[in-house]
Amino acid sequence: MDVVTFGEAMIRLTPANFRRLEQAYSLDVEIGGAELNTAVGLARLGRTSAWASRLTDNPLGHLIANRAREAGVSTEHVLFTDQDRVGVYFLELGASPRPSGLVYDRADSAMAKITPGMIDWAAAFKGVKWFYLTGITAALSPSSAEASLEALQAAKKAGLTTCLDPNYRAKLWTVEQAAAWLNKAITYVDVLVTNPEDVERFFGVPGKDVEQATAEAAKKFNLGAVAMTMRQTPSVWKNTFTAVGHAKGQFLRTAIHEVEIVDRLGAGDAFVSGLIHGLMNGDLQQGLDYGAAMGALKHTVPGDFPWLTKAEVEGVVNGMGLRIRR
Repeated sequence: MDVVTFGEAMIRLTPANFRRLEQAYSLDVEIGGAELNTAVGLARLGRTSAWASRLTDNPLGHLIANRAREAGVSTEHVLFTDQDRVGVYFLELGASPRPSGLVYDRADSAMAKITPGMIDWAAAFKGVKWFYLTGITAALSPSSAEASLEALQAAKKAGLTTCLDPNYRAKLWTVEQAAAWLNKAITYVDVLVTNPEDVERFFGVPGKDVEQATAEAAKKFNLGAVAMTMRQTPSVWKNTFTAVGHAKGQFLRTAIHEVEIVDRLGAGDAFVSGLIHGLMNGDLQQGLDYGAAMGALKHTVPGDFPWLTKAEVEGVVNGMGLRIRR
């Protein structure tokens, strides 16, 4: 197995045709969760990936697991419980000047109730090369935060390369709570994925100059690589997406991609897929380029999963045009 990820996935419900939730008579169903989205992206690039989590043993929990397997991700390390519940979130699609918005219904979910010791990490990490998680998993509950730290420690003990994205969600925890956990977790991290705002507020590294920020973060925490995504959002449905990174004393950047957005959720997770893929090949530039291309392309695909092909990713990396392919 190349990569194991760890986190919650939820059922996503979205009113069609830009309706507000108050107007909805029907809801489209998708599945999404940061770490699962990244595992899917890796599978789409030809890597073997597994997703560890905890789900309720009912049709909703099995719907999530089925979708993960459909996308090529192993669920052998998913725990099923007859207690607790599956998390749900609602996405309301906006249009300028009204932004899109999320409503979470995930309190007391099966994943929020996970505790240290539930997953046999020694078995899960046997023969695995990389481990990835985000701060979202730690934000779910105090016990999930402890389980996330346990997973990072076990991954380092097993000799895996570890990758962390703070992925801060203000609706789940405060800046102070996030900073406290992240500054414990960073001790066990090899690759940090972040953005200029988060590297400053959580790690005390000024983020205005991204070249200096990536170098300082790498030095401060003895990281093998630091990557940052950056976007400009002139409108809800048209953005730019780019990335920079630092490794081995070298600063690298990608092309700037202009994106017309169909669905922006999961773009950052797709970026991490490409980044890890390139770093597994020993090439940060490839990781940044593949990651930025995957993040840009994910904006064009409905749902959270990056239903992309490696050829499409490479086409964007190589400056593919927009003429219809016949």
